[in-house]
Amino acid sequence: MNEKNTAQTQKEEREKVLKEIRQLENRQKILENKQRNEERKARTRRLIERGAILEGIFPLAPNLSGAEVKAFLIALSHLPGAVELTANLPKSGNTP
Repeated sequence: MNEKNTAQTQKEEREKVLKEIRQLENRQKILENKQRNEERKARTRRLIERGAILEGIFPLAPNLSGAEVKAFLIALSHLPGAVELTANLPKSGNTP
């Protein structure tokens, strides 16, 4: 009978540990989702701020399509001195 109690106790302990593991895994998923949401919000905010800067500097920008803005920026990047200016900027992803 003692062996039966020990086996039952071990089974209960195992179930308790498995339940704890599931709870921790769920908590991890929640935290990962929260982190992804915060990263997405930060990226969205950064893109909006940079778009506002672009529109403020180039008043025609709001009337241009995305492809036209891209072509305009590419043309700017080919102007003399542009390569040197961009070489001194921090790489994308290093700063918000």
